[in-house]
Amino acid sequence: MCRNFLSDPLPDGLLLELLDQARRAPSAGNTQAVEFCVVTEPERYWQITLTPERRAEFPWPGLLVAPALVVVLTEPERYVKRYSEPDKASTGLGDGLEAWPVPYWWVDAGMAVHHLLVAATAAGLGSCFFGVFEHEAAVIEGLDIPEDRRIVGTVALGYPDEDRPSSSSSRPRRPLDEIIHYGSPP
Repeated sequence: MCRNFLSDPLPDGLLLELLDQARRAPSAGNTQAVEFCVVTEPERYWQITLTPERRAEFPWPGLLVAPALVVVLTEPERYVKRYSEPDKASTGLGDGLEAWPVPYWWVDAGMAVHHLLVAATAAGLGSCFFGVFEHEAAVIEGLDIPEDRRIVGTVALGYPDEDRPSSSSSRPRRPLDEIIHYGSPP
C-alpha cells in the first residue's frame, strides 16, 4: 500500500484498463454486483471525508495528492435477485439478504479490489485501499452514488513517491504453521 503519491496525472485510458481488469474478478453466481465511482478530482472526495482540522494533522499528506480515487461499491440486493432466478432458487439465498450466511457482496468486492491493486502494480502505479467508515452516507450523497449501493472502500491510484509506510507495515507475518489447517493429516 502506497501512502505517498506524486500528483502526476494518469495516462489517458489507463484507469479504464485497470477497471476493466477489476470487473473481471470472480463473483458468486456471476452476479457482477461490484461497481466503481471514479473520482479524478480528488479534492471533492477529501472535502467530504476530511475536515480542515483533520487534514492539518493527517499523517499521510501524500495520499491526498493521488490523481485518481476509485470508490468501490457493491449492490447487495443484486445477489437476492440473482439467487431468485431459476438456476439458483433452490439455494434459498433469493429469500433476502438475511438468508446469506456469508455476505458474498463483500467477498466479491474484495476480489475486485484485489484485481484492481494487482493491475495497478503491473502498470507501474502505486495504490492504497482504505476504508470510508463513518463517512459512507456523506460520500454516497456527495458523489451522487445510488443510495442502494454500499461502499466497500476507496482505492487511491497514482505514481508512487518515496513512501511513508504506516506503523502496521512493521508487523511480522504470521508463520505458515500457524495459519494453515489441514482437513486430514498431511
